[in-house]
Amino acid sequence: MRITRPQQVKFVQGSDHSMIFRGSAGEHLQVSVLDHDLIRVQHWPDGKMRLDRTWLVVDSSGDTPHEGRRRDDLSPFPRPRFERSLDSPLISLKTEQLHVEIQPDDFAITWSDKDGRIFAADLGKRAYSYDLADGSVYHYLRRHEEEHYYGFGEKTGPLNKAGRRMRMLNVDALGYNAETSDPLYKHWPFYITWVPSLNIGYGLFYDNLATTVFDLGSEIDAFWGSYRYMQAMGGDLDYYLIYGPTVAEVIEKFTRLTGRPALPPRWTLGYLGSTMAYTEASNAQEQLRQFVDDCKKHDIPCDMFHLSSGYTTDSRGVRYVFTWNHSRVPDPKAMTAHFHEAGIRLAANIKPHLLTNHPNFEDLAEKGALIQATDGTSPAITTFWSGGMGESGDGGYIDFTSAAGYDWWKERVKTQLFDYGIDAAWNDNNEFEIWDDAARCAGFGQPIPLGLLRPLQTLLMARASYEAAQEQHPNQRPFVLTRAGAPGIQRYAQTWTGDNYTSWHTLQWNTPMGLGLSLSGMPNIGHDIGGFAGPAPDPELLVRWVQSGIFHPRFTLHSWKADGSVTVPWMYPEVLPQIRELIQFRYRLIPYLYMLLFAAHQTGAPIIRPLVYHFADDPYCWNESFTFMVGASLLVAPVTQPGVTRWSVYLPARTTWCDWHTGNQYEGGQTVTVDAPLERVPLFIRAGGIVPLAGSEDANHREIFVFPHPNGGESTFTLIEDDGLSLDYQRGGVTRVEINISGTGDTLKVQCRAEGGYPLPYREMTVKVFSGKGEMKTRVVAVD
Repeated sequence: MRITRPQQVKFVQGSDHSMIFRGSAGEHLQVSVLDHDLIRVQHWPDGKMRLDRTWLVVDSSGDTPHEGRRRDDLSPFPRPRFERSLDSPLISLKTEQLHVEIQPDDFAITWSDKDGRIFAADLGKRAYSYDLADGSVYHYLRRHEEEHYYGFGEKTGPLNKAGRRMRMLNVDALGYNAETSDPLYKHWPFYITWVPSLNIGYGLFYDNLATTVFDLGSEIDAFWGSYRYMQAMGGDLDYYLIYGPTVAEVIEKFTRLTGRPALPPRWTLGYLGSTMAYTEASNAQEQLRQFVDDCKKHDIPCDMFHLSSGYTTDSRGVRYVFTWNHSRVPDPKAMTAHFHEAGIRLAANIKPHLLTNHPNFEDLAEKGALIQATDGTSPAITTFWSGGMGESGDGGYIDFTSAAGYDWWKERVKTQLFDYGIDAAWNDNNEFEIWDDAARCAGFGQPIPLGLLRPLQTLLMARASYEAAQEQHPNQRPFVLTRAGAPGIQRYAQTWTGDNYTSWHTLQWNTPMGLGLSLSGMPNIGHDIGGFAGPAPDPELLVRWVQSGIFHPRFTLHSWKADGSVTVPWMYPEVLPQIRELIQFRYRLIPYLYMLLFAAHQTGAPIIRPLVYHFADDPYCWNESFTFMVGASLLVAPVTQPGVTRWSVYLPARTTWCDWHTGNQYEGGQTVTVDAPLERVPLFIRAGGIVPLAGSEDANHREIFVFPHPNGGESTFTLIEDDGLSLDYQRGGVTRVEINISGTGDTLKVQCRAEGGYPLPYREMTVKVFSGKGEMKTRVVAVD
């Protein structure tokens, strides 16, 4: 360890958008004004960039070139003019939103809003440290006890990460502890700081894909006072300060920077079945057929099934990606046809690792399509899970920064999956666990050490699968699923929180994990309902997990159980009626969820939201981890303890709430205890809330549930209607139905106006009005 810092920093050059500084050892430091609320800070310890490209920050197309976008290209940004002062002792700049002061000696920065209120400050004489021995770069900031830290992608523990120390490194975390395990599957160097006393939120995004540590008060050093820091084990410091000031605005601006979430087909909001057990069986095709028949038998709607990797095994049970085991699945096209006849799509599991005896290994090695060893003359060989659980073998990883590897992957997705009738790509086991940071990636012609871009392999893998789907079906929306990820993955894929463990503990702690992803610009998320690893869920736990899962964007039961059990809706006949009713309610929710999915595609807005997202003026909500909002109207409080029939729920202040089940009204700012029998999840609609559901008898009908402001008021909701499958929505094939309510329950006025090019399957809606007194009124309203 040889840690130093820039000293005797001097201003050397300015432009219309940037200010450049030099340290006495030749360090390059730069502040760039990209927008009035977006400032970029760079530190190149070597005086030049260690990696001159980014794949995380998009250009005007909403994406980047395959080979990456030059970091010195600022053309995608507005770059407004700003005031600059070089007068000593401080150098400063001002935009319409921000005031930035720079201490020239050590480059420590202080950040204020336009009213001069300081909301962030670097830690003087330490802020931009770097390690001469291992190449690490640091960013130290002052830390205040009132600050709350949200985001970081997929992380365990409570929503507020104050006091935590976390590492960003993609690993295969089978059976993790959802409260304490770290790291997990995703590398996400972004977080939001909320400063309650100033009512200011801002984001810090570090465009660095090397292994990273965030310390938010776990480390204590009396000499330095209270501080927090980011450490990247390579590359340069290249960060963006994103001023909100609201949490919602930070997320919107962050996804403008890193790309908006993809809009998948509407059917992805249905029940997506999954289990490893069926494809691991010797008669896999027969068992898969039985799943289809069981859905019909038990009256369970299903829109997609995940084909686990057992379909790729050879006679020894060894997995070879993009091959078919015709002993287990004798006729893949007949299998897919049977699913399609039942209205169920298929996603096939694919992994980016080829065993050394894979039929294509030697050919890909010769073409340079695999990540190379340090000397660049042969593939980097590493151990990978390849057989039954716990069995492994040696092989190499596809290098998605190699044109040969990227193109081979796309071609195989099309010919070995889509040509067989598979509908979607399920990218799995894609953490790229090669533990030699000096291993070489092709870098699209400019070799780059793996340690600087390991998560990029996952990002490009998702993009390759996405593009394969685009090319196969040019007017259909691709659907790609990925386990690992980094910022930008939202542009191509949905994700889930990996191989969780079956327990009440996991049910509880998966919730803030999903909320953290949602606050990180990755809204299309879910968990393995019922738990992937560990024991089978008991009937009560399964019901409670389904109750939580139906409100997440991704709704999937998935499992691998050593005892051979399979987590499916009909697992326990005694609770099948409750689970069937919950799944049916999920399908009724789809019009509401689809609007949220569509909005996420346009703005990055979360679908499931922590209470602080909407109620940042309520101190209780700053730390609430287990109750969440679905959109702006619904509050869900999942039951996460066994044997419970009553459940206490905090209702945010300064609004009124109505119990969805009983119609009883409650004032916010208090904890209420409500009935929570096994068949009921505590659910509330807020005053002014509008929730459109599919009709209980006719899915093409719309029932609009409304809880008016008790003292009068107006609220609106825009319902999105399109074919849910094609790209026609980009060409006018979408209709927006604006629902406006005003008045009180007694004098309620409801208007529904439609505008757009998609023909509606209905001309009127049924409006159901909560009175707040346990009563509900119903009327039919025409759609103009």
